Amino acid sequence: MTKTIGLICGSLRKDSYNRVIAQALADMDDSIKFHWIELKDLPLFNEDLEVGGDPETVKLFKTAIQEVDGIIIVSPEYNSGIPGVLKNALDWASRPPRSSVLNRKPVGIIGATPGGLGTAFSQMQIRQTLEAMQVHVLPFKKVLISQIHEKIDSNQKILTDEKTIRYLQNYLQQFIFWIDHTPNLD
Repeated sequence: MTKTIGLICGSLRKDSYNRVIAQALADMDDSIKFHWIELKDLPLFNEDLEVGGDPETVKLFKTAIQEVDGIIIVSPEYNSGIPGVLKNALDWASRPPRSSVLNRKPVGIIGATPGGLGTAFSQMQIRQTLEAMQVHVLPFKKVLISQIHEKIDSNQKILTDEKTIRYLQNYLQQFIFWIDHTPNLD
């Protein structure tokens, strides 16, 4: 059966390195449907905005999450942490608690940065937030892409590093397996 994977980029920048990585994933396997789940129009999380029901952009965001089999978050690291726009989106997706659209959803995390440590600190924070939301994050596999500026063609906005491409292909296969074998723990 064809899988549908949502792609969330933790950067709003048009030419984000992480958007290039997410697009590379989407281009790797024609048997998988990929859907971009955008964050740019979400308001800042505020419980007061929920009183009359979620704002329309939040409803659309949550519906997009519901309609996919799993999600891969591809995110940079800002100041050794999770980008604010991504944390804001996860806060919206966490509502209502214990029955949110991300509850028990299979999720993978990938990150790219020009720095030397990949996105290790950001990914730890993303995992911590997702665990609090009872999300099934792909275990044991980390994709921490460092020196990303040397691994892409900036003019064409494509990933060119063969080693990174192979690693992402393997990760994508592992993620599909994770979707099919995510445990149903209560």
